[in-house]
Amino acid sequence: MTPGARYIERCRELLDVVTAQLPLIEQAAGWFAETILDGRMVHLFGSGHSRIMIEEMWPRYGSFPGFHPIVELSLTYHNQVVGANGQRQAMFLENTPGLAQRILRNFDLSRRDSALVVSSSGGSIVPIEMAEEFHRRGIKVVTIISKAHAEATPSRHPQGIKLQEVADLVLDTGAPVGDAMVTIDGLDNPVSPGSTIGGCLLVNAIKAEVAERLTRAGQPPTVLTGPALVGAERASELFETAYDEYAHSLAKLYENVGSRNA
Repeated sequence: MTPGARYIERCRELLDVVTAQLPLIEQAAGWFAETILDGRMVHLFGSGHSRIMIEEMWPRYGSFPGFHPIVELSLTYHNQVVGANGQRQAMFLENTPGLAQRILRNFDLSRRDSALVVSSSGGSIVPIEMAEEFHRRGIKVVTIISKAHAEATPSRHPQGIKLQEVADLVLDTGAPVGDAMVTIDGLDNPVSPGSTIGGCLLVNAIKAEVAERLTRAGQPPTVLTGPALVGAERASELFETAYDEYAHSLAKLYENVGSRNA
């Protein structure tokens, strides 16, 4: 079997891991749908490459308003790798105590909100403190981790807390310790990570479940849809409407900033 074929085979195993979590996926979707039906938003946070799962949830084709991606460029901008805005700084800031609190200080949060925090290792300080801050405000927190990797990774939190310990519900990408899934003869370390595959499976399964619940409740979501499917005019209409809906929901997160979060 070639390395590429081995990677695909491992990805099939991730499908099995995600499928086994369907009851948990449905539970998370129930919380998220309840938040959206209540006129509030589901907060999404991920640092490093976990940003991929956040942007997979919203905005992109097949997604809809109701989700609030919190993506800090200082924690996720990897393009330059070294130099200004480089990876070393991002990895340093990801483990800076107090940063999560400063990020959330920008928003008027409510107990009616819910949250998804993604971190493959579950051991970086900012995602952990983000979940703690949500909890402090009475917000239900769903996390996506790579369970095997997270259990093998020491926490950098000052109190040794891991992300999975401060979540109401934990989902597992199924990726192995170290994330990479393919070994190559003559190469010391494995290549080709799997957490993104498992993570994207999870968020899109949740998205589908949320869409079904919103529709069943009489509030079908406005879905970003490509012109190849619905034509250019209808696609443009859907995008404009969805963006407007998102803006109106987002505005609520700034209405009382300072009065409750200071």
